[in-house]
Amino acid sequence: MLFNSIDFAIFLPLVFVLYWFVTQKSLKLQNALIVIASYVFYGWWDWRFLSLIIFSTLVDYVIGVLLSKEENLTKRKLYLGISIVVNLGFLGFFKYYNFFLDNFITAFSFFGQSISSSSLNIVLPVGISFYTFQTLSYSIDVYKKKLEPTKDFIAFSAFVCFFPQLVAGPIERATNLLPQFYKKRKFDNNQAIDGIHLFLWGLFKKVVIADSCAMYVNTIFENYESLNSLSLLLGAFYFAFQIYCDFSGYSDMAIGLSKFFGFNLMQNFNFPYFSRDIAEFWRRWHISLSTWFRDYVYIPLGGSKGSKWKQIKNVFIIFLVSGFWHGANWTFIIWGAINALFFIPLLITKKNRANIDIVAEKSKWPSGLDLFKMVYTFSIVTLAWIFFRAKSVAIAIDYLVNIFSFNFKGGVNYLSIERYAIENGLLIFGFVVLEWLSRRNTHPFFGKHKIFKLGIVLLALFVFGVYSQATDFIYFQF
Repeated sequence: MLFNSIDFAIFLPLVFVLYWFVTQKSLKLQNALIVIASYVFYGWWDWRFLSLIIFSTLVDYVIGVLLSKEENLTKRKLYLGISIVVNLGFLGFFKYYNFFLDNFITAFSFFGQSISSSSLNIVLPVGISFYTFQTLSYSIDVYKKKLEPTKDFIAFSAFVCFFPQLVAGPIERATNLLPQFYKKRKFDNNQAIDGIHLFLWGLFKKVVIADSCAMYVNTIFENYESLNSLSLLLGAFYFAFQIYCDFSGYSDMAIGLSKFFGFNLMQNFNFPYFSRDIAEFWRRWHISLSTWFRDYVYIPLGGSKGSKWKQIKNVFIIFLVSGFWHGANWTFIIWGAINALFFIPLLITKKNRANIDIVAEKSKWPSGLDLFKMVYTFSIVTLAWIFFRAKSVAIAIDYLVNIFSFNFKGGVNYLSIERYAIENGLLIFGFVVLEWLSRRNTHPFFGKHKIFKLGIVLLALFVFGVYSQATDFIYFQF
């Protein structure tokens, strides 16, 4: 079920009314309603995959109970290992089976050996990468004794399948979200208004910016061989804003929806395109995933301790794993490696934490140096996005080669699709200005002029919503 669909427009008010007016006197009933509503929400795509969520929930709940009763370190490691194997086993099979099989066959063919095998027609369950990491955070934190294991199966089930962030995050930690299911929740008018604002802002990002950019991105990438350098740069530029507004738009809507029901989720994006270096970008982009890898992979590997070579190795591992998490394609792995190569010089020179404050925090506009750094960081991030968007490594390389052929003949090719590039350019300019003015807050409706900003967003949603169709969010495929 899509947030930007008629189905969801009917679903949400029904759940809201039942939650606050029918089950409000019982915490268990409220949690049970969340579980039922979440299963309906998820099963709207394919009810068969509900069995995966239910099985994963059962496994990690039982593992938590077993860990609470066991002090023997060997047995505790065994229980944790079972959780990791089950969760990553499901993820590996549904997401990576064909990738490994195809590459295995290719490797043998390279040495002159022929292997006959056929790929399976495996459908990737929506959101499996997100809820798998969420349940793993519970098992790992219980194992490390950072969290008391729950005995409330309904609350735990609600934590695993909470529908606002089930299919595309933020990837919540059990230490943050699970305790919120233990506390009685009262309707807070101010929190609900903040939730509405966040939801509308996320919807604006998705419908007005991301979906408008998508039409041009799709056409340019499909016809890149016949387009000049300026047109290809335009396609990469638009994709940078498409993926940002699509994914951060979902996160904003998820956080806003959670507030409707009395929950607070972590911030997932913090104005990443105002970053002054790649390290700052990754502290501001998909925060729930980057911090997950930091805490559960990078730090256990040794983190920034040890020799410089070990630090570099750990950084490469994190970026490669992060790339591979996004999809079973070499394009994502190379995308991760490129970001690692951008990051390593900062690590070596100990400048990876040089920019941890808000850019131009005490002034309206950035300095010339900050502006240069932001443009440079955005440029290298955008070039790396080409590998993320391209269907194959060969296409990504060819796309880049065509960009740097410096063929400017004919200017930007205006393709025959519904909206012109100049409209999107003006939209993006206005969006960037709005974000810049709001960079000290978590979203534009905090701080000054929120009524004016809300009016702009509602007008844009009305105008562009008339022509838009409900489209999947990009990160549903991950």
